[in-house]
Amino acid sequence: MKKDTQEKLAASLTAKTTELLPFLPYLLQDFWELGSDPGVIAGLIEKHAGVSEDTKVLDLACGKGAVSVKVAQKLRVRVKGVDIIPAFTEFAAQKAMEYGVGDLCDFMVGDINDAVKTEKNYDIVILGAVGDVLGRPAQTLNSLGATIKQGGYILIDECYLPDEGDQQNVLYDNYQFLTKAQWDHLFRESGLELTEAVTDFSSCENLDSVSGMAAITARANELIQKHPDKKDMFEGYIRSQQDEYDDIDNNLVPVVWILKKL
Repeated sequence: MKKDTQEKLAASLTAKTTELLPFLPYLLQDFWELGSDPGVIAGLIEKHAGVSEDTKVLDLACGKGAVSVKVAQKLRVRVKGVDIIPAFTEFAAQKAMEYGVGDLCDFMVGDINDAVKTEKNYDIVILGAVGDVLGRPAQTLNSLGATIKQGGYILIDECYLPDEGDQQNVLYDNYQFLTKAQWDHLFRESGLELTEAVTDFSSCENLDSVSGMAAITARANELIQKHPDKKDMFEGYIRSQQDEYDDIDNNLVPVVWILKKL
């Protein structure tokens, strides 16, 4: 894995150092959904994209495959998931078999920076957590757009600053957040039409901030017992995760956008 990719990946997962990357499968073992809510993604695709058995979906940074598997199960479409962590794609493949969609899901270990250059002619592309793994937002949108057909759809999960918000109030400092107005401008500049935005996640099944932090803290403390020399790193991860939860609760607006390529 390239050094800059490692750094961006670590930042996207709230890690302060790339040294934490090998420990992420252990730290996140209690989570299947590592970002987007599969029900929201599947619902937006079903509502707007007009899927058929020939529809092809690309799920970039697919994590453990929760979105890929549940989209394939609900919509009976073919989904290819790409993630750079082998333990995640192995878990995803197991879940696909468990959910009866092993024939519809294909999981590959790879850098999504390479995937956006080679994967083409999809009907739908999903990026479950924007971050800056593919570059700054404009570059990310252009890279995603290159993977889909004209008239295809991009679904991205992101957080934006409310109009009255201030980046200085954001606790999570690995990423520079934009306002909704800034994102709207980038959509137009990139030749994308905003079809729908979902900001209400009250019915989502993801672990809430309390139970989520409890799980992460417990796993981090287990690792501290095994690797006492890395205590500061694991405690730093706990703090960064708490900052992310606090930002979502207080400083940022979480959103899933579905965009049409004009």
